[in-house]
Amino acid sequence: MSKKLESTLPNMVLSLTLISLVMSAALSIAYLKTKGPIEQAEKQKEKSGIEQVVPAFDNNPASAVMDTNGLKIYTLRKQDQLVGYAVRTYTDKGFGGHIDIIAGFLPDGSIYNTVVIQHKETPGLGTKMLEPKFKDQFQGKNPATFQLTVKKDGGQVDAITAATISSRAYCDALQRAYDGLHTINGSIGATQ
Repeated sequence: MSKKLESTLPNMVLSLTLISLVMSAALSIAYLKTKGPIEQAEKQKEKSGIEQVVPAFDNNPASAVMDTNGLKIYTLRKQDQLVGYAVRTYTDKGFGGHIDIIAGFLPDGSIYNTVVIQHKETPGLGTKMLEPKFKDQFQGKNPATFQLTVKKDGGQVDAITAATISSRAYCDALQRAYDGLHTINGSIGATQ
């Protein structure tokens, strides 16, 4: 027969401490095993996003990246000719908080395409920012001459019905991308 431990405060503290240590070790092991694959999936998502937002290129985006003000700016070339820039941008003004977007710009500063990488917007409302009806309205627009604010605020962007906050956030992220690109390359957008 096994002897039962007495239910005393020191025994309870010891039991809880041992359980906590075992669970902490298990969580640490799980974290270490999943850290690499998660990082790899994130890199693949970013690479795929870059490929979607600029014309075809043949250089390695990772070899031509600059970090500035929380943005990653990739210079993309094909046969040593500049084809555009991909900017990983963000905003914290979404209805659900943080939104990550990759915006592609042509050498003249016009928007080639955009793709949302991460968001927590309301399904069926804010998630409409992923749909062509909303996101395609930015294609070919140059933020130097196109006001990246919703019409309700005096701008030129058609907001998503019942999701104005998400629409404003999307515009904020695109403006942040353009401003960051303009900061590192003052000539962007100078030609129309």
